[in-house]
Amino acid sequence: MFLTNQDVIELAAWRQRLHAMPEVSGEEIATAAEVQRFLGETKPDGIVAGLGGTGVAVIYDSGAPGPTVMFRAELDALPIEEVGQPDHRSKIPGKGHMCGHDGHMAMLAALGRQFGRQRPKRGRAILLFQPAEETGAGAAAVITDEKFQALKPDYSFSLHNMPGLPLGHAWLKDGIANCASRGLKITLSGRTAHASMPETGISPVSAVAKLMPALTGLSKGGIATEDLVLATVTHASIGEPAFGIAPGHAEVWVTLRTMTDGEMDGLIASAETLVREASAEGRLGYALEYHDIFVHSENDPEAATLLRAAMDTEGVSHEPGETMRGSEDFGRFATVSKSAMFFLGAGEDMPNLHNPNYDFPDELIPIGTRIFTRVARDILG
Repeated sequence: MFLTNQDVIELAAWRQRLHAMPEVSGEEIATAAEVQRFLGETKPDGIVAGLGGTGVAVIYDSGAPGPTVMFRAELDALPIEEVGQPDHRSKIPGKGHMCGHDGHMAMLAALGRQFGRQRPKRGRAILLFQPAEETGAGAAAVITDEKFQALKPDYSFSLHNMPGLPLGHAWLKDGIANCASRGLKITLSGRTAHASMPETGISPVSAVAKLMPALTGLSKGGIATEDLVLATVTHASIGEPAFGIAPGHAEVWVTLRTMTDGEMDGLIASAETLVREASAEGRLGYALEYHDIFVHSENDPEAATLLRAAMDTEGVSHEPGETMRGSEDFGRFATVSKSAMFFLGAGEDMPNLHNPNYDFPDELIPIGTRIFTRVARDILG
């Protein structure tokens, strides 16, 4: 059983509805309610709401013993103003589905329609609509939610659309699929002074001037050689916007990125050493905060093999591809299940992810759904 032409039309329309009502990480209340409404029509065997915050799990149970297979999509959009002009463009100022999570949700909704018509023959299928992927907080919140214990999957699968790849062509590699990353916020504290007498204060200017190139200088290696270490300064501020005040405060934000969690430990140590040294030299106090923490995402060999077999059966062209520099909190599900994620081409001439004019191509909905459906039927019958 597969999607009808009417299904495809209705799913694309639903995707566009979601596109017009974006909500950012942790605020996906209306999106979660819409998921429950739309999937409720398939008469699932259970819906768990409020999972890890605003997450929703939709359950289709065969009633017979067997494994639990989970498919995951993301609920959240981005704090980006949409500049594209589709009829379904964002109605929420400053927010937009510029990563295609609306399309990922539509694929899971398509799965739900099929499971609603024909349950698995054994075990359970769970559709997880996860909150807060963009901040790295959502998967961890779901896993630690006590409601998740009754849902704990044996297998977890996910995908991400990928502009730059031919439409419908997939990348699926063994091993590391996405890099680890985290944001480091550095706060430097000195003492303000009158701009005519800067020597009476303690300024962070010199420390910031040294830190910015020193932090980016920690970068080395690359994806091809699987030894990427990358530090990217994303924001800096010094003092007050006034000509009469010599600054006494500064912030530097830097994103740290490595191939593995183990390599991240070394990069953190190097970055913190630079901050301590610059602060001591400048007689400054300092504070460090970590945000948007993503572990690396690594594909389980068995789960990846199942995805690859599904692509072969469904005639979806694929190749190993390469590890993505971008991070993805799906990697946390590897701690509770055999998990694998693949990347599905959104077209070679598409705007990149997080560009303000990105819009998920609806043509991908049936392609991604076919792969997920085949995996589900191969495991659950």
